[in-house]
Amino acid sequence: MEKRKTVGIDLAKNSFYFVVLNEHGKRVVRKKLNRRQVLPYLVNHESCVVAMEACSSAHYWGREIQKLGHEVQLLPPQHVKGYLRGQKNDYNDAQAIAEASQHGAIRSVAIKTIEQQDEQSILHMRRLLNVERTRLINHIRGLLGEYGIVVIKSAAAIRKEIPLILEDADNPLTDIFRKFIHRQYLRLLDIEEELKLYQHYVESTVKTDDTCQRLISMPGIGPIVSISLKAWMGDGQQFKRGRDASAALGLVPRQHSTGGKTVLLGISKRGNSHLRSLVVNGARAVVTQALLRN
Repeated sequence: MEKRKTVGIDLAKNSFYFVVLNEHGKRVVRKKLNRRQVLPYLVNHESCVVAMEACSSAHYWGREIQKLGHEVQLLPPQHVKGYLRGQKNDYNDAQAIAEASQHGAIRSVAIKTIEQQDEQSILHMRRLLNVERTRLINHIRGLLGEYGIVVIKSAAAIRKEIPLILEDADNPLTDIFRKFIHRQYLRLLDIEEELKLYQHYVESTVKTDDTCQRLISMPGIGPIVSISLKAWMGDGQQFKRGRDASAALGLVPRQHSTGGKTVLLGISKRGNSHLRSLVVNGARAVVTQALLRN
């Protein structure tokens, strides 16, 4: 296989540090560019391997640089760290990225399509709203508890009980407190209405997407898990086998072997912890139902 030049880029918001290694691994260029100079510089560069850490904005730059005809590699930052020599600075980081790419032993991260990023971003928004909803419910329950009013742990109970509590003139709540608790209650209703929009997006996307339909046909995988898996792995072509995908998600045993003795421990828990929890909970539900049927 013919070797090519490798460009290592240390990404940032405004300042980008470039290190170019020739075919023999010798540094031939070291320069700093601002955001607007990156693509014009690479347009005029001969076809090469452009390596970056898989960090914030890396997928955007990966797509843009691919359009220029370069091969793009996104490398996991934890693996690049081993190639860093000397003091940590931007040029040394770029050098380490280029050397890690040329070494060839690090599996690169697949560049997400714009559709994958849309799906992943919307799922993040939905997750944030769910967290905010739970916090708000607990906040309201805690405040009412300080006045001797106990509401059970349930979103449905909060929706039902708050109007009754606010209308009850015999409880110890003051007028000013009732006013602001009512505002919190309205905020909760707004969040729940917004969550319905996200749920509608998920369900409509899953119905029209072939990949999601194939995933959802498997036991334990519903709309949220299917679209989350698709946003994470795309078409899955970066994995040679299913075990590789499991390993990337942290669902394989950790290994601590020496002297020919194989020792397997608990799962490695690498990769996306939230997605892994969704998959594990789905699997637990399937196992639980199977036990109940038996």
